[in-house]
Amino acid sequence: QVQLVESGGGLVQAGGSLRLSCAASGSIFRVNTMGWYRQAPGKQRELVATITSSGSTNYADSVKGRFTISRDTAENTVYLQMNSLKPEDTAVYYCKLSSPYNIAWGQGTQVTVSS
Repeated sequence: QVQLVESGGGLVQAGGSLRLSCAASGSIFRVNTMGWYRQAPGKQRELVATITSSGSTNYADSVKGRFTISRDTAENTVYLQMNSLKPEDTAVYYCKLSSPYNIAWGQGTQVTVSS
């Protein structure tokens, strides 16, 4: 099994920055994709950004140019640097790890952006 622990959420004013971290532990297959998803109240969970074990990244159009995903493969940790935050970025952010053998989700961390 894989366990994911997120940290770094909080309250920030519009235009501010936050950095989320997600540490994975357990049975982690070396070829995997880690990513961040978010869910706002009353809305479906949506992709924010993903990064493969080889470093390829993918971003939602709504965050391109503002958010940066990165990972420390040796530490099995993924980061999400969020800049120029907007009130519409307010959501619970979830970390996800997927591999040919398993999928795991973190418990989520709240990000609130005030206007």
